[in-house]
Amino acid sequence: MFQRENSPPGANVPGREPAALPGPFAVVVFDSADEDYFISHYDLVRAGEVPMTPGPSGLPFPLHDIAVRLAQSSVISIASVRGRARGSGAEFIVSCDMSFASREKAILGHWEVGAGAVPGAGGIERLSALVGRSRALEIIIGCEDFDADTAERYGWINRSLPDAELDRFVDTLATRISSFNHDAITTAKALVNKRTHGVPSGADLIEDITEFSRLAALPDAQARIGFLLKQGLQQRSDVELHLGRYLADLGAKIS
Repeated sequence: MFQRENSPPGANVPGREPAALPGPFAVVVFDSADEDYFISHYDLVRAGEVPMTPGPSGLPFPLHDIAVRLAQSSVISIASVRGRARGSGAEFIVSCDMSFASREKAILGHWEVGAGAVPGAGGIERLSALVGRSRALEIIIGCEDFDADTAERYGWINRSLPDAELDRFVDTLATRISSFNHDAITTAKALVNKRTHGVPSGADLIEDITEFSRLAALPDAQARIGFLLKQGLQQRSDVELHLGRYLADLGAKIS
């Protein structure tokens, strides 16, 4: 059996528990009810409200906690991506075991460096493992938006699929996996995690969020973020739809 879960739409933090599942499931599929946004990015306005008490994984930042628990879970997690997935949205995707995206509607990106910070929720480690050093630097430091076909070619996602075929493909795969022996599934996942170092170290993750917080508090980042908020960041706006484009000359606009 498998379960679909709506990811938080818009500019939300995916650091929440999936809804309680009514029975034993082999696969959980995360998608979004908003076709423009899978998970837009970390909520910068409410960042101070995020609890920093250690979760069940022992890590204090909710985004780290949920990602580590997904990786270590006996359940196979699949991201079915439509719309924008930037920053922590992109980090959530790579924390899932597999990801598939709409060719026409999915947009992935990391924008943190363009705003004066760095990815803080494990994207540096997981993205680098998937795409390699050079492409990780292009994505993280270049801060452009990427379509699904490019993301597939880079190894960022499993596959780019026509939007009309995405749901059927993911549901078929989830049903197929769910029909297999659960012990074999969990053992295979645990062995792949071990061989590929699939779970970043707690020390690395804590360093990421520490550096994100340090940089985001500096005057340059505050000026960049403040300008973007005035332009419509974290609202349903052209800035959110085309954030990569707005970052290109941001430095000149705030100088």
